[in-house]
Formats: sequence, structure tokens, C-alpha cells
Amino acid sequence: MTIIEEMGAKAKIASRTLATAGEKKNDALKAIAKALKDGTEKIISANKTDLENGKANGLSAALLDRLMLNESRIEGIAQGVLEVAALPDPIGTVISGSTRPNGLKISKVRVPMGVIGIIFESRPNVTADAAVLCLKSGNSVILRGGKEAINSNKCIADIMRNAVESVGLDKNSIQLIEDTSRQSSTELMGLTEYLDLLIPRGGKGLIKAVVENAKVPVIETGAGNCHVYVDESADISMAADIIYNAKTSRPSVCNAIETILVHNAIAEKALPVIKARLDEKNVELRGCERTREILGSSVIPAEESDWETEYGDYILAVKVVDSFDDATDHIAKYSSGHSECIITENYRNARKFTEVIDAAAVYVNASTRFTDGGMFGLGAEIGISTQKLHARGPLGLNELTSMKFVIEGDGQVR
Repeated sequence: MTIIEEMGAKAKIASRTLATAGEKKNDALKAIAKALKDGTEKIISANKTDLENGKANGLSAALLDRLMLNESRIEGIAQGVLEVAALPDPIGTVISGSTRPNGLKISKVRVPMGVIGIIFESRPNVTADAAVLCLKSGNSVILRGGKEAINSNKCIADIMRNAVESVGLDKNSIQLIEDTSRQSSTELMGLTEYLDLLIPRGGKGLIKAVVENAKVPVIETGAGNCHVYVDESADISMAADIIYNAKTSRPSVCNAIETILVHNAIAEKALPVIKARLDEKNVELRGCERTREILGSSVIPAEESDWETEYGDYILAVKVVDSFDDATDHIAKYSSGHSECIITENYRNARKFTEVIDAAAVYVNASTRFTDGGMFGLGAEIGISTQKLHARGPLGLNELTSMKFVIEGDGQVR
């Protein structure tokens, strides 16, 4: 048996305890929050080693920032753990129930998935976020982070494991794979005997590799080629504000927009106002021929690839469309199914947009940046699912559960 198979076996045993742990799970979460705060200096020291290695290996300033932990960020992680502890426990919730004509009482009840694997990249806060969500939902978890954050991840995982054990739960409820080679990822993807679900959290390349190679069930998360359509009846000032927020507040995240579509009837008035706002953050525009006629040569000519690209940067594709249907056809062709928005004062178009657009989150007159578990009132989340089976949108506590039927009788036979 390999090390990862041993981890799977231990996780399976731990999952049986967690399934009936009840309030003890909250005790563990509170212990984790305290231990993370108490271990701040130790975590920062481990993180410093990762940062030094990252600089030596040429990580960009943006990646180093994602990797960096300080006292404030660790306090935020600990506070997030307490917020998860305060959420309602989904396990045991009766989803529906009925009594059959023969007297059988049938209930559909929420239960844990069992063992969840999570493969993620450089942000060490994910180690804590993912572990506590799995624990609260009654699942044991096997974490596999990237090499950039290995020292931070090991430190955080050790602190959490000790905290879980301190309240009488199995420390193997949380395990971290310390081997960051491709082999460990491949082995985790094939852990069919023990793993009930695998979730990739990271860039497009990671997600694609997991989806294409995993032998265990996968929830696909993350890729976000998101659009804003400015309808002919749109409030132009509102449109400029929403587009500015959805592109520039944090361009690297999956709910940031990558393309705006503007109705031809409003384009000459709207585009200069929108560009003026985006110029505040020096956003590079790549536009169609009509866009360049209106805004001038500062707009780079758009190529076919621009409509397909998730830039994750201060770059925005712009296209003038002739109709509502042209806009929705464009979105249908290029959208990743994450978050899509219409800005309009036309009630009929707003309703039609929400009906015809196939995405996890569809917005009317609001920024796509709200696609987030916390913003939706779900508490923390592991990622945004862009698929349709089992879970779609923010993956919160309920989405990390399955269900079973419980049947109660008084001697019925068939």
C-alpha cells in the first residue's frame, strides 16, 4: 500500500466518526481558530521560507502576494473558521418526506459525501478554508497543495490536526499530501477505493488536467469567461460603474468579467463613458471594428481568440452587437458558464436574459463580482462550480453533502 493509499484508508475511517460527530465538529472548529491565532508566528516563519523560495524561482509579484501570509491574513483565516462554526449544520437535515399509502414513512436526509480530495495551487489559506468546510459538513479531507506553499501548508495542516485531536476527534479527518510531484496528484485522482469526490481549485490548466485524468468523481470549478451585456435601454452611468467594478476590483478572480457587449443603439453614447471609467485603471481594450470607430485607435483590434480568453488581468474585450439575440448568441458561444450579466431598464429583456442564459449565476443590473459563497449568504465556499451535475455555483456546506432515504415502517412487507 502506498503512502497516499494509506492516507485514503485513514480518511475513510475518520469519515465514519465525523458523520455522527454533531456539535463536536464545532468544538474542533473553535479549537482550530484558536490554534491558528496562537500559531501565528510559526505560520509566518514557514511562509517566509515559501516566499524566499518563490522569489528565487521567479514568481511574479501577483503570485507572491497570493502566497504571502501576515498577522492580519491569519487573523482573517481564523475568523473565517469561526464563521463556518456559526453556520447551521447541514447533516441530518430532512430535505423532504412523505407517508405512503401502506404507512411507510420515507424521508430524504442530508448526509456527508465521505472522503473529499482537494487539489489546489499556491494560496495557503485554501488549506484552512477547504479543511474546515469539509469538517463542518462531516467529511474527512485529503489536501494536495502546490510546491510554492508547501511549508505554509504543512504548518497550517499540523496545527489543524492537533486541534481536531484535542477535542477527541480523529486527526486524520484532515490530511495533507506533502509530496508535490505530479505523481502524487495522479495517484490522488485514481484513489477510487477511498475517495468519494475530488475538487480542483486553481487555474484553468489545473482544472483541465483533473477533469481529463481523474478516475474519481470531480466537481469542475473556476474557469470564468464572464460577460456584461449593455442593453439598448441601459442606464449608462450604472453600466460604467458595474463594468468598472466587475473588471478592475480584482481582475485575477474567476468572477471578473472578460468581455462587454454593447447594443448598437446605445454604443456611441455608452462606450466613451465606459472607457473613461476603465481608463482610471489603465484597462487595455481589445475591440471589434465598430468599437474602434467609436473609441479610436487606442483600442487594439480584437481577434477571435480575444472572445475566448480569460485574461485575469486589466484587459477587456469589447464588441458592439446589433440586437439582444446577437448578444445572447455570443455569450452562448463563448461563455464558460460561470457568471453573466445584463444591464437594462427593460423588464422583458431582463427576464428573457435570465431564462435563456445558461450559467451558474445570471445577473440583472449588478456586478458579477458577487458570485461568492459569502456574498450569497452561504458562508465560505471551496470554489464556484460551472458544471450541472450535483452542484452548481458556490460550493458551500450543502454542496459538500449527499443524501440518503430513510424508511420507517411497522412491519410492512412487499
